[in-house]
Amino acid sequence: MFPLFLDFTGRVVVCVGTGPVADAKARQLAEAGADVRRVPPDSFAPSDLDGAWFVVAAATPAVNRCVAEAAAARQLFVNAVDDIPNASAYLGAIVRRGGVTIAISTDGDAPALAALLREAIDAVLPADLDDWMTTARQQRAAWKRDGVPLDARKPLLLEALNRRYV
Repeated sequence: MFPLFLDFTGRVVVCVGTGPVADAKARQLAEAGADVRRVPPDSFAPSDLDGAWFVVAAATPAVNRCVAEAAAARQLFVNAVDDIPNASAYLGAIVRRGGVTIAISTDGDAPALAALLREAIDAVLPADLDDWMTTARQQRAAWKRDGVPLDARKPLLLEALNRRYV
């Protein structure tokens, strides 16, 4: 698997399915800025994917298979919820805090483990992570202005973060 963060802002994402799982996926995508188009599974047609950038199939395996085939024909990735054979993309467990996003994947094999890992990681992140992000943004702007090489930046950031606690 190749981890990737996608900017869905203003892009059409189709969510095929009804019920709480489809609702949760649609809500997460909308929160990420996607223009979510909902399609009931009993009325899915391949043309529902026209203009889409990404697809979520949260229906029965038979419907998910139809969605996956239509998505593949359009060269679209599809997240088939809890249906590995019909998925070409997996939505992992996510921790979002203070401008930091951490995603955890088990390649679709163990979503409960991913959820447990998410909780553990969230518990050990610093409470002031948003302040860390502010410091990192400020430092990056200065480094870019001053031409600081990429390989020199990490130790400089660590020094700047440590100064916050002196």
